[in-house]
Amino acid sequence: MATLNLVLVEPEIPQNTGNVARTCAATGTRLHLVKPMGFEPDDKKLKRAGLDYWHLLDITYYENIDDFFEKTKGGKYFFFSTKGTHRHSDVEYPDNCYLLFGKETKGLPEELLMQHPDDTLRLPMIDEARSLNLSNSVAIAAYEVLRQWDYPALQNKGELHNHKWSDLNNMT
Repeated sequence: MATLNLVLVEPEIPQNTGNVARTCAATGTRLHLVKPMGFEPDDKKLKRAGLDYWHLLDITYYENIDDFFEKTKGGKYFFFSTKGTHRHSDVEYPDNCYLLFGKETKGLPEELLMQHPDDTLRLPMIDEARSLNLSNSVAIAAYEVLRQWDYPALQNKGELHNHKWSDLNNMT
């Protein structure tokens, strides 16, 4: 099975990280959290946003960005930023790649982006919009990678129950 790694560098808002954790759990994606964080891993808001999916998570913590790069040496990294010059959908993502996202207030360090201009990606949006919410950005990026990989190991079909429309309206 293909492996996708989502990396939050110095996340500040527990609800965003909880939402990302839920996305990771639902997609079988690995979550990497780089300290310092603006909350503790046992924060109630973090747990609430992730709901009852915590047992499905494959999560790793790092002391800082250097620790992350040291422990994932040899990985293929993609840096998501409003400063990116390439669209996220114009890249072919290899197995076991890492998608990095920065803290909510500042994003990833600009010096890091300058070192990797060809791998710095942007989600298209209108000029007047400063940025998207972190957890939304992560979900968009993750699902683009999974789409390219044809959603490996994910359930691709739901099941509709045999109800008439009038029956459904009477249920409310």
